[in-house]
Amino acid sequence: QKRRGGGKMAAPEERDLTQEQTEKLLQFQDLTGIESMDQCRHTLEQHNWNIEAAVQDRLNEQEGVPSVFNPPPSRPLQVNTADHRIYSYVVSRPQPRGLLGWGYYLIMLPFRFTYYTILDIFRFALRFIRPDPRSRVTDPVGDIVSFMHSFEEKYGRAHPVFYQGTYSQALNDAKRELRFLLVYLHGDDHQDSDEFCRNTLCSPEVISLINTRMLFWACSTNKPEGYRVSQALRENTYPFLAMIMLKDRRMTVVGRLEGLIQPDDLINQLTFIMDANQTYLVSERLEREERNQTQVLRQQQDEAYLASLRADQEKERKKREERERKRRKEEEVQQQKLAEERRRRNLQEEKERKLECLPPEPSPDDPESVKIIFKLPNDSRVERRFHFSQSLTVIHDFLFSLKESPEKFQIEANFPRRVLPCIPSEEWPNPPTLQEAGLSHTEVLFVQDLTD
Repeated sequence: QKRRGGGKMAAPEERDLTQEQTEKLLQFQDLTGIESMDQCRHTLEQHNWNIEAAVQDRLNEQEGVPSVFNPPPSRPLQVNTADHRIYSYVVSRPQPRGLLGWGYYLIMLPFRFTYYTILDIFRFALRFIRPDPRSRVTDPVGDIVSFMHSFEEKYGRAHPVFYQGTYSQALNDAKRELRFLLVYLHGDDHQDSDEFCRNTLCSPEVISLINTRMLFWACSTNKPEGYRVSQALRENTYPFLAMIMLKDRRMTVVGRLEGLIQPDDLINQLTFIMDANQTYLVSERLEREERNQTQVLRQQQDEAYLASLRADQEKERKKREERERKRRKEEEVQQQKLAEERRRRNLQEEKERKLECLPPEPSPDDPESVKIIFKLPNDSRVERRFHFSQSLTVIHDFLFSLKESPEKFQIEANFPRRVLPCIPSEEWPNPPTLQEAGLSHTEVLFVQDLTD
């Protein structure tokens, strides 16, 4: 595999690590893709340089499962232990043989009975004086890591892969992965614990079986986390093993192995328990696949429904927009009609007002009168007399008051061709009179339409 950038360690870090640890550090970085070497080293140190457990914890974090070093709040251990179909296998201690063996057993029996009786009375009385510190779980992961260290110091590093997490997390992983979970409770004070760990649990055949077919969680009952699990599983003697699996949608204890069991016998018992309950896991896998397919189908249907709903909503939105556009257009047309109507009404009122303000028409006998013939844009003709002393504005007002005349127009004369200044402007603030404009007694003027 290609190493990511930043995969080379600084010289001071290399001097602090052994060659084996350096190789594990680089391998862990390749498997997880973590850029920071400090973070890789910190993670491996938390897992006691167990690269398999560290990678598993990293993958769990990426899947949304809390890290074993950031466990969720403690909750009741929900494991079904009331199933009467639990397979139980108890190995009794061998009976003494021969006269010498029975003699030693009978001689030691009173001392053994007195010792354990006094010890039980002392423990019982101690509970009233000082509560059992194991009843308060404050650092469950620390309990697991501490037990692993003590186990390896005492029995070596050849052992099944310990699950480095709390008991609840081991249950969750076994449930999610549909695997068997083997729980081992270690009794430090029991006389058979050392022999079981050295000869049975660390046997290569047992290690191979456990590592390939199940998860393995272990803790000492002297630790708060182990004591809590002990209270849930209610073991009778040590060594104690419990096989747990998902059965009828509940994590259930399906096998209990108690006493000093030999390697071959342990392998046979574990294999028997797994074969007897394999159908439940197969059934659960089929149900889970069916649920997943149903969920995928439902999700696809939901997505299709949402797509159809969005399409309908888009169509409805476009319809609303089209209706709104039409409504606005109709309103604009209506407003334009109203504005046009007001304009026409105002124009008509203005025409009537101009007409009322026109001076009376002079008589034909008046020597100061001017006869003007107007040629309108529609080729019609209008004739009227005006007085020489009247302003050109009177001519404009007269034409403006006619129904045939356009709204905007200018008046032109032909000889010479010019536009008469009938409306006040910057050049002509006060329009001239007819005489000042040079009009004769009879004139023909042209009305030019300026309406846009």
